[in-house]
Amino acid sequence: MSNANRELVKLWFEQVWNKGDESVIDRLMSPTATVYGLGAAHGEPVSGPEGFKTFFRAFRTAFPDIRIRIMRTICEGDMVACHCAVTATHTGGDLGVAPSNAPIEIYGVSIARIENGQIQEGWNCYDFLSLYQQIGLLPKLAAKPGESPPLA
Repeated sequence: MSNANRELVKLWFEQVWNKGDESVIDRLMSPTATVYGLGAAHGEPVSGPEGFKTFFRAFRTAFPDIRIRIMRTICEGDMVACHCAVTATHTGGDLGVAPSNAPIEIYGVSIARIENGQIQEGWNCYDFLSLYQQIGLLPKLAAKPGESPPLA
């Protein structure tokens, strides 16, 4: 089962994110799915495909050329964890800041629980602080004289 779950998650990133095929969300995400860590208002989880599509549309509008590369996966039972690299160009304004045309690169982890061939739960932990700094939503941290610059 782990291999099938790994392939489902790979398909998710390739079709949904890299190709922008929104119809795949309905096929691969359970109607009762809950997804955490997408930066939704007040830290609330996203519920079901329609809730996820709201996040997806805003993010794809802000970063229409987004590419998510799975660097490694770990599978155990019904769980799949992916370490990912995200690259894109900020050309849209759906994140509360005017397009900066800045290239971005962030890293993070997604964990999915698969049930009956669909994503039932998801947890995401991506470096949104660095993303917000790269697009100018937050200031970059400056190093003090004689110190190494902080990791961004």
